[in-house]
This record gives sequence, C-alpha cells and structure tokens, in this order.
Amino acid sequence: MLIACLRQISAFQIGRPSFVSRASSLQQAKHAPAWSRSLQVVFSSSTSTEAKVDFDLKSIDWLQDNVVEVLNELYDPADIARGNALAKLNKKPKKKKKKKGVEDENPPPEEPEMSEEEKQAIVDAAVANAKPFERADAMVARATKNTFGDYQVNAAMGLAKSLGMNPRDCAQQIIDGLKPRLASLMEEPEIAGPGFVNLRFQQSYLQQAVGAMAADAAGRLSLPKTPEPQKIVVDFSSPNIAKEMHVGHLRSTIIGDTLCNLLEFLGHKVVRLNHVGDWGTQFGMLVEHLRDEFPEALNKESAATVDLGDLVLLYKAAKKRFDVDEDFKIRAREGVVKLQAGNPEEIAAWEALCAASRVEYQKIYDMLNIKGLEERGESFYNQYLGETIDELEKLGMAVESDGATVVFVDGYTNRDGSPLPMIVRKSDGGFNYATTDLAAIRHRTTISSDESGEEADRVLYVTDSGQAQHFQMVFQAAKQAGFCAENSSLEHVPFGLVQGEDGKKFATRSGDTVKLKDLLNESVRIAGEDLRSRNSDADQAFLDRVDNVSRIVGIGAVKYADLSLNRESNYRFSYERMLSLNGNTAPYMLYAYARICGIIRKGSGQEDNKPIVWPEASEITITHQTEEDLMRNLIKLPDILNEVGRELYPHKVCDYLFETSQAFNQFYESCSVNKAETPELKASRLSLCTATAGTIRLLLDILGIEMVQKL
Repeated sequence: MLIACLRQISAFQIGRPSFVSRASSLQQAKHAPAWSRSLQVVFSSSTSTEAKVDFDLKSIDWLQDNVVEVLNELYDPADIARGNALAKLNKKPKKKKKKKGVEDENPPPEEPEMSEEEKQAIVDAAVANAKPFERADAMVARATKNTFGDYQVNAAMGLAKSLGMNPRDCAQQIIDGLKPRLASLMEEPEIAGPGFVNLRFQQSYLQQAVGAMAADAAGRLSLPKTPEPQKIVVDFSSPNIAKEMHVGHLRSTIIGDTLCNLLEFLGHKVVRLNHVGDWGTQFGMLVEHLRDEFPEALNKESAATVDLGDLVLLYKAAKKRFDVDEDFKIRAREGVVKLQAGNPEEIAAWEALCAASRVEYQKIYDMLNIKGLEERGESFYNQYLGETIDELEKLGMAVESDGATVVFVDGYTNRDGSPLPMIVRKSDGGFNYATTDLAAIRHRTTISSDESGEEADRVLYVTDSGQAQHFQMVFQAAKQAGFCAENSSLEHVPFGLVQGEDGKKFATRSGDTVKLKDLLNESVRIAGEDLRSRNSDADQAFLDRVDNVSRIVGIGAVKYADLSLNRESNYRFSYERMLSLNGNTAPYMLYAYARICGIIRKGSGQEDNKPIVWPEASEITITHQTEEDLMRNLIKLPDILNEVGRELYPHKVCDYLFETSQAFNQFYESCSVNKAETPELKASRLSLCTATAGTIRLLLDILGIEMVQKL
C-alpha cells in the first residue's frame, strides 16, 4: 500500500537537468542521477552549518502591539468605558414573544427603573476603572481568505458603537494611525464591509522574509525567541510502577513531548516531569508477594540483581492473592504502613520494583524518541503531604466528613445537590491523589528553588479528559489555599480516548487492554512488510536500510495520527489510515519533505547518497501567483507556533504542515524549478524550495518525528 502510493506520486517527478547553484562551492558540480522510482532512503541531519540571519519574521503579536499603540493615541479608554456603560444602561429589554391566543398567567415582574443618580454612579465607576488598550482590544486576526490579505483588524465596529461614530470613519482613523508604522512592510490598508481593516504584506517583505527562512533552513528559519521567556513545567506520560504502559499513556506521552518541544523552541525553559504512580496501598500487596516469591528483593544488597520477570504477571499474581487470601490481605495492609514508615526491607523491595519498571517503560521512550523526561513520582511529594493537610486545616478549608478529611470546593455538588467532597485524607489515615496534586502544586509554584522547588510560571497537566473535574477542583482549592503562586498558571491539557475502528474501546480480540509496546511494534511491522513486499527486487543497499526506514515510518505514523486530530476528541485507531500516503499523514509529509530535498539535490548538483546541504539563499523574485501564495503561507509560521504555544492544540501544526505541502504542490505544478527560464529564476525557486523544506523539517522535529531526506 505505502510503496504503491509512493510510486504513484513519484510519477509526477520530471527528470530535469542539474543546475550548478551556489552550493557548488561546497562540492564539485555534476549532474545528479535521475530520480529513482524504487525506494531508496537516506536518513540523517543536514551537514550545513546553521546560518546566522539578522532578520526576524513578523507575527500577529507585532501587529497587535502597533494597533494597541494607535488605539491609545487615538482614543481615551475612559470615553470607551463611558460609551459601553451607557449602551448597556439604555439597552431596551427584549419583549418575550407571545403565542397567539395564549395569555401569560405569570408574567415576570418588571424591573424597577434606575434613577439618574444610580445610572451616573455606574457610568462613573466604569470610567474610573478604565484601563489603557491591550492586545485583546486590538482584535487582530489572521485573514480567513487570501483575498482579504494577511491580517484583519476588527476593532473599529465596537469602538465606533461606544463612541457614537460611523464604523468606517473609525476604521479610517485606525488606518491613518497605522500607515506610518507599517508603510515599509504593508500594502495600502483597505476597509471592507462595515469597518474591517484588511492588511497585506508587500511582496518586498515576502521576498525578504522567505529569503531569510531559506538562509536559515537548517536552524530556526529566522524565527525570534520570545522576549518574555517563562519557566514551564509539563507533567505528562505518568505510567504506573509494576504495570504495563498502554494506549492511554500513548496520547499523554506524544502530546506532552510535542508541547515541550514547541515551548522550548519558542524560548521557554521547560521542565519535563514524569509523575509516575510509584506510591500507594498497592505496594503493600506487591512487597508482601515479593517476600514470598523473591525474598532476596527485600535485601538492599541483593535487590539490585534480582530478576523479577514479567512485572504485569507479578502484579496480577499479587492482586489475585489479595482478593482471595485474607491473611495475605492483612499482611499487605501492614506492609503499606511499614513502607510509609521507611522500614528497610519494604523500601528495598519497593526500589527493586521501581527499577524493574523503569527498564520497561524506558524501552517505550526509546522507541518514541522521548528524551529529557525527569521522573518525579508520587513518592517524591510524600514528604510534603502532612504539612499540606495541616495548612488546609489552619485555613479552615479541610474538615472532617464520615471519618475522612475533605475539602469542599465552591460550585461542585453531587447529583442530589449536596456539596461534593474532595478527599485529602482517607478515614484510615492514607492520602489521596488530590493531596499529592496539591503538594505538587506547592512544590512547582510556591516553594523556592533554594528549597528544591520549581517556581514555575506555568504548569501543564497532560492527562485524559476524564480527570477534568478532578483538576478543576484541585486547581481551585490550591488557589484558595495560596498553594499556587499568584502569577502562576495551572492548566489541564485534556485528551480524548483511543478507540478501535468500530468506535468501541480499543482492545485486543480477547478484550484485554492493548499494550503500547505491541501497538508500536505492529505499526513498524506493517510498514516493513509493505516495504519489502513491493521491493522484492531491491538491491542490498535498500535491504540494509529497510529496518530503520520501517521504524521511522511506523513510529512517525502513530505519532502523527494522534497529533493531527484535536486532542480533546476521541480518535479511532487505524493502521491503514495512519500509514496511507494520501491525506494529512506522516508518510505523506515524509514524502513531501523527501521530494523537495530531491528537487534541491538536482538543482544544486548534490549526490544522492549523501545528506543534503542547503544551497545558499538567493534573491527571490515573484513571477507567478502560486509563488506568492506559497510565500504568504510560509510567513504564517510564527503565528502558528505562538498560537499553539498559548492554546496547546498540536493539531494546528499538522494542519499548517498539510496546507504548506499543498501550497508547494500547486507552486511546483505551475513553476518549473530546474528548467526555469533564467539561472536567476532557478536560484530564486530553489530558495523557495529550501524555505519550504526547512519549514517541514522544523515542524516534524517539533512533533518528534524523524525524517527521510530521499525517496
């Protein structure tokens, strides 16, 4: 399937003579071999040095700041506040429509009319609280269609209503204020409809911006880092000790890693935390089972060398004994107390379980290429739980209920309307998830770095949407208790379920939860089987590479299939769809990248079997509408990345990748690159290819997907 698609699309390639570009100074110019229709893959990073380009791409933030300056110069926020207040006060209530022939037996009582003094007091209060215009007031958005330009400023209608102006007159005032600031970059602004201001970058800016991207194709594509870096903690993956990682951990791991990559690229300091489930009542059961089956695990000297075998089977065996053996159950509960008290034997057994589990889930992280993940499990916060409860009790937030200690969070009730308790200490004295999460928030935001705290500006929790209410209650309680620093942001990043193709729970034929390791191996197996079956006559060089290529395609397909959908939606897992070369998939994007690299190789006389060297950027000229369309798409890149950094929806990166590849296809179908009319035009179009390839490379890297440079 995969190779058939590759061959079908590769048929669009036209063999064109090589063109000796400025890359000839890096290697001897010679004609590259014709594009091979059999699969050949070279996978490595570019060997070109990262270009230093003194140019920063403009983003919507830059435009918003300019609009805000203009609004603050043109209008007094107090006048706007006054107008808004008067509009609300003078707004006539809508009359409820009556059905013909039906009289309302209980009409709502009419609200008493305010006195002029009361109205004036409301207006005066609004004026007193008026603040200077901010970015949100600028109402700047990316244009929804190319015909509207690159951006739209939509503030005029609201301002005009508050000021009693004609909206188009207000829009003209905004334009007059913007023109001196934007004249060197933007075309003449246009007023559309009732007062929309359309803004379009000049072609000269497009040429300069895309040229800078091409010159920095192996680096940041001339994208500036944020001027206001934050420290951001991202809590993701979170497998449980002595349990197998499953598809539920897949989404958390992939989404969390991508968000970390993107936020780091934007210039933030990111702490990747793995909040593993390494503490709790189940460990008493496991420790006592080890005491009987692996007694050497209870000795610190010998525990490190104990082979515990299949941890899943070990867990199931311990759980079975716990359910049927009353004596074992008593021992298990006593074991929890001993573990929490720090008894050496229980601690040694617990550490052996943790070490064995780390070995297993590290195999998954290696397959997914997850790096820099710092383990900080539930046990780490055990030292803070007691003082967390004490503080809640001092504040009067923690109270006793049915023998347990609970916090009642405003706004949360049971189905019968009674207050919903958030348990922070169970009746047996044990702590709950909420307690650990509250202690973690304190450590991550308020405890100083001198005391091992993080002092984070932003904390992200990447977990399934089923935990939404839990985190809402925990966040609200933490803020009420002062456990969260005033300027710190706590954000739940929820995701939906992975389902089978039938829309039901994703499970094996026997109904068991699908193991993540098996899922990934199956994707790699299918990709490899397809590659081999359709290249039975391939040479040894291909056979030497096929296993690695299968891994790149198989793992990349699983990642991209997850990331390309809105994370809050459930998605149906399908190997056939994710490995397809048609549509917004990893194989399609890998092919698009390799295809552009092939065009650049031919145009710059580079050898097929070596990593690509990006040609030196040339002056870009625009001779066709598809060139301009591609360039306008490329310069959206900073806006896309900044938007995802704020809103945390990675599928927008995938959407933009697909749009970019589509824009490139239209350009390539309309504009010959290696058979361009002049050497200058050829060099210009090669730079366009380089900027596009650099964009795809950067975004696939952020998504955690390895690339192939040649197909």
